[in-house]
Amino acid sequence: MTAALVCENLVKRYGDRTVVDDVGFRIEAGEAYGLLGPNGAGKSTTISMLVGLLPPDAGTVTVGGLDMATDPRAAKQLIGFVPQDIALYPELTARENLTFFGRLYGLPRRELGTRVEEVLDLVGLVDRGNDKVATYSGGMKRRTNIAAALLHRPQLLVLDEPTVGVDPQSRTAILDGVEALVADGMSLLYVSHYMEEVERVCTRVGIIDHGKIMADGSKRELVAELGGSDKVELVIDGDVTATVEKLSALEGVESAVAAGSQTVRLVATGSRHLLPQIIAAASSCAAVTGVEVVEPDLEAAFLHLTGNTLRD
Repeated sequence: MTAALVCENLVKRYGDRTVVDDVGFRIEAGEAYGLLGPNGAGKSTTISMLVGLLPPDAGTVTVGGLDMATDPRAAKQLIGFVPQDIALYPELTARENLTFFGRLYGLPRRELGTRVEEVLDLVGLVDRGNDKVATYSGGMKRRTNIAAALLHRPQLLVLDEPTVGVDPQSRTAILDGVEALVADGMSLLYVSHYMEEVERVCTRVGIIDHGKIMADGSKRELVAELGGSDKVELVIDGDVTATVEKLSALEGVESAVAAGSQTVRLVATGSRHLLPQIIAAASSCAAVTGVEVVEPDLEAAFLHLTGNTLRD
């Protein structure tokens, strides 16, 4: 099957500053792909080029096999784009907004009314469809935005930070709806800095930082970038310095440091199998009163690859 999206060697510069630097990834038909990165990493600029809002200085974008540069109208018709900022007319009702956008998409008049009701039902807003968008909560506005993007039955849905500023109930409703769309076979590009959302919704993830794709793969593949290292924390009653020295000498322990007068933190490969040796070595210097093992997750992979916490 033709890939839903292929971008290659994308570059965008503003003066002497390169904000997107040789970015490339691929989304297969029916695949949910997450683009994860800290604020200022180049996510929004990349998305603007992918959906045809911003021309790249170099590189190519194809959507469903159509080149965004040479056939932009047809390529854009395959995309449903939900921007980070609400793109609705607040003084119109949800039905009026959707009818307007449906006409822009070129939906036949005989089909438009039915389709508006279908997408309102999909996002759970049929009962509020005749209320002005200005009266909606932030979560309801975002759900209406998603409904607008789905009107023309796109092949690829692009969501740019879809849960920013919404209440927990709306966030859950949005994520449930996105999962249902993916289960029905829709291709998805989910852009966020909320790792738990990307981990829940997407089967493959690209991590972007400083305008570059740092890694691309499944969660398992990204975590493997850490080399299988786990974090282990020991609470002890005894000589912390001697315990650190003893643990540092163990094969498989990458580092061991004191974290207070009664705590030792270490990084180890395959700590579940190494744990008996760790406890035995520590017990030769002190009494071990507590043990916690944290195995690598997507957040650990993110921090390992970017060297940053999520930043402004």
